[in-house]
This record gives sequence, structure tokens and C-alpha cells, in this order.
Amino acid sequence: MSWSFRLLTVGGTQVRVHLTFFLLLAWFGAVQWMSAGFEAAVFAIVFILLLFLCVVLHEFGHVFAARRYGIRTPDITLLPIGGLASLERMPEKPSQEVVVALAGPAVNVVIAFVLVVLLGARLDPADLNLLEDPGANMVARVAVANVALVVFNLIPAFPMDGGRVLRALLAMRMGFVRATRVAAVVGQSFAIFLGFVGLFGNPLLVLIAVFVYLAATAESQFVEMRAVARGYLARDAMITTFERLSPSSTADDAARLLLRTTQQEFPVLDSTSRLQGIVTRDGLIEALKDRGGDAPVSEFMVKDIPVVTGSATLENVVQMLQQKRARAVAVAGADDRLVGFITAENFAEMMMIGRARQT
Repeated sequence: MSWSFRLLTVGGTQVRVHLTFFLLLAWFGAVQWMSAGFEAAVFAIVFILLLFLCVVLHEFGHVFAARRYGIRTPDITLLPIGGLASLERMPEKPSQEVVVALAGPAVNVVIAFVLVVLLGARLDPADLNLLEDPGANMVARVAVANVALVVFNLIPAFPMDGGRVLRALLAMRMGFVRATRVAAVVGQSFAIFLGFVGLFGNPLLVLIAVFVYLAATAESQFVEMRAVARGYLARDAMITTFERLSPSSTADDAARLLLRTTQQEFPVLDSTSRLQGIVTRDGLIEALKDRGGDAPVSEFMVKDIPVVTGSATLENVVQMLQQKRARAVAVAGADDRLVGFITAENFAEMMMIGRARQT
């Protein structure tokens, strides 16, 4: 995810921190400083850091549960609204998704149990106001916060863990795609309600509502894309007629192609037609602005382009485009020469054609 940096790596999973996370720390610290002084601000920041440590442990609950089913997790990103674990793929069976989804809240249950039993924290629903009380016991605050995390995450609204459990249970009866649509609608409805409540003086709830709504929509679209791709191969969707650049081409050369064609991505090939990288429209405009028209494309092309063979399943290609956030996926022949490439745009066109044929 852009605007994030790697904090550490645990068992092959990077823990990344989004830069906006520091805005959350600054906001909480500033509010407490203005209302109760410097000491309260420090305690507020320490509390947020401890809370997000619990969030990281929650996400690793998902990571280790997914690993049982052979699913890797490349990274976890800390955002102001919580953590986001990027699973390599979703569990294949609904029962597996239930296990992976519940593993996160289970970690928070264990944390709260340890804080109460071993450290003597009091756990009382009346103590929920401890979350905003700078003079409260820190252990009690963290314990109550973990209970709140469990309750919030088990709300049956996608994309929260409870929503994933709902999707898994529905999938046992109505199929994965339809179950995702239903769970997404529940999640979007919850987001609208949360945003409405947030309008009455709580901007953080509005931010969470926006995230929930967009995440539910994105997950529903992704599952539908995978359903459309199922049964097709990469060669069925790849672009085979395209303009190309060489490593010695300049930004001006790429600009002329951009104006002369409808392409927005241009593969950069060596003398043997092997892929070196891809020049994107946005990258080209940025290069023209910062480097000038004489800049060689080798200086600003995107190099880490996933490469598959024509017989690769289109479903896997869609997953690469979505989860690896690749601008394009290259399709190479047996001799490693580029024979085509697939972008999110031309796959979207394939989806529109498929829907039109079904009507």
C-alpha cells in the first residue's frame, strides 16, 4: 500500500505503518493536551500505541490461522481505523473462512483474559468511559479496549470479521458470489448507519463508515471479477496488438505513442522481445514534468511486473491485479518473449461483454 513503510517482518509477513496513522496519534495527543495537559497527552499516545499492538496481534491471529490452510500473508498495514492483513488468497471452504475470521477476535479475548486474570484489571461494562479518561488505570483501559475490539469486529457487517463469518455461513447455502453480495449489502447498510451517527459530533465514526462502505464494495466487486474469470485462461483476455518501447526510448517517444494510440500502458522490450518493464500514463506524465522529454524510459518504467504464461488461469491473473496492485500482468511465451499483457481496464471490458451476452 502506498504511503506506508515497513516497520518489521515476522515469519515472512511485513508489518507496515501507513503515514496517516501518525495523524491519529497527533490528534489524540493534541485533544488530551488541550483538555488535560502534557501528561494526559503522553498517556493518550501510549494508550493508542498499546491498542494498536493489540490490533497487530489480532491481525497475526488471522495470519497464523490462514497459514494452516497454506495461505500466505505478505503484509499487514496499520491504518488510523485499524489493521489490514492482505491474505494471498481467500480460504477455499466456508468452514476455513470461519476459522480465519474468528482467529483475530480470539486473540483479543485471550489478551483481555490475561489482563483480567493475571494483572487484575477490572472488566465492567460501566468502565467503557475509561477509554476517554486520562486518569484511569492503563491496564484496565487496554482490557476494556480489547473487549470493544471483539464486539466491534464480530458485528455481522462485511468487511469486519463478523461479516466474513456471515458470508461463510451464507455461502454454505447460496454460493460464494451471492453470499458476498448479501454480506456486502449488510456492510454497506451498517456503514450508512455508522456515518449517520458520526455526523452528530464524531468524525472518527464517519471515517470508519467510509472505509467500511468502500471495503465492502471492493470485496463484492473482486469476488464477482473472480467468478467471471473462472474457466478462462490468460490468453483469452490478453491484449495482443500493442505499441512497444525499447530501453533507449525517451519520454518524448512514449508521449507520441500516448497521443497516437488509445494505450495507457506501453511495454518496454529488449532486442529479443523480452519484457524489461512497463511505462504507464501517470508515470510518463510525472517523468515529463520532473525529468523532461529526453529522459530514457528505463529510468521511470515500472519494473516489477508479474509475468505468467498463456495457460495461467485468468482467476490468478485477476488476483495479481487486485491484491498485488499490479498495473498490468505480462503474458510470456515458452521462449520468455512477451506475447501480450492484461490490465484491469481490459479485464473490465471483458466483464462488460460477458454481462451483455447474459442479458
